[in-house]
Amino acid sequence: MSAKKMNKKALFALAIGGFGIGMTEFVIMGILPDVAKALSITIPEAGHFIAIYALGVVVGAPLLSSLGSKWPSHKMLLGLMLWFTVFNTLSAFAESYTSLLIFRFLSGLPHGAFFGIGAVVAGKLATPGKEPQAMAIMFAGLTVANVVGVPLGTYFGHHFSWNVAFMMVGVVGVLAMLTVYLWMPKLKPASTVSIKQDFKIFKRIELWILILLTTVGTGGFFAWYSYIAPLITDVTKYPEYMIGYAMILAGLGMVAGNFLGAKLTEKLSPMRAVITSLGLMATVLIINALVAANPVMVLILTFTIGAISFSVVTPLQMAIINASKGSEMLGSSMNQSAFNMGNASGAFLAGLPIAMGYSVVSSSYVGAILAGTGALIAVGIVISRR
Repeated sequence: MSAKKMNKKALFALAIGGFGIGMTEFVIMGILPDVAKALSITIPEAGHFIAIYALGVVVGAPLLSSLGSKWPSHKMLLGLMLWFTVFNTLSAFAESYTSLLIFRFLSGLPHGAFFGIGAVVAGKLATPGKEPQAMAIMFAGLTVANVVGVPLGTYFGHHFSWNVAFMMVGVVGVLAMLTVYLWMPKLKPASTVSIKQDFKIFKRIELWILILLTTVGTGGFFAWYSYIAPLITDVTKYPEYMIGYAMILAGLGMVAGNFLGAKLTEKLSPMRAVITSLGLMATVLIINALVAANPVMVLILTFTIGAISFSVVTPLQMAIINASKGSEMLGSSMNQSAFNMGNASGAFLAGLPIAMGYSVVSSSYVGAILAGTGALIAVGIVISRR
């Protein structure tokens, strides 16, 4: 088999891993009431399973990536998938709030490291000049999970048992392990310097600004996405069953936007692509707020916002890898931590005006402010480089 075909298979293996990670991160949102009922806890308490997973990502990304850069990348990716599979499978057998909380935290630890190491590996496997496309293939697994894996997991988790959703994630994890083992070429360790030397990249001001940019900019998407359900039912006046269709539309937009972002990065540059994507995100979120009562426009914009928001993923990943020369895997994984901080902060900030009594439409305005601020930070980086 030619090296080119082997590399394509290796990228597909990364995409399967991304699918599993995307599924476990988001399926909990669809089965939250079922988990709360089964464990005899409140919905807000069940919401802790979302937050603790994100905390696991933030903690695990720098620690495991730094350790992983000293190992051959193919072995580290296999180990991360093993960890992911074990603790997601154990989650299916959790019988109490505390045990599921622990398993969710441990399930989140390999998330950032897998994507961080995977992004660097994808760039190495790519044809020169096609690195963004290779990264987009890996992230495609995450976006496709929102279209296929999350709806299926939610359906089976709701109609049979919430445990089934995590068992499905475990099966995907086993498949990812097999494909990484069979298809990933043998790779050398990414770094030969000490962990202490690796962590010196955190002295670079631009790296911290990029982490801030990712947190703030992607927070714009999560400010809108976190409150898509009440927007659809309370403002647009759709029946509840339309929430699932709207989320599938958003997922399809994410799939398209993921590859659009790769094309933008190739045509422009990572930072110019980020400015374009975040500027457009701010614009469509404002439009969404203005036409939220229109049932046709809301569905069109649901797809559009998903597409534009995820077009920023690959250029941001490229930008932070470029700013982390010498410790690319550590820097790359930190971007995944920043995405999860964007998830948490976007949902929190968008919830403030709603808690104050304003319409759920205000979440789109908050998202627009965050995306616009991210675009301005990106402009500042470009100007400072000149």
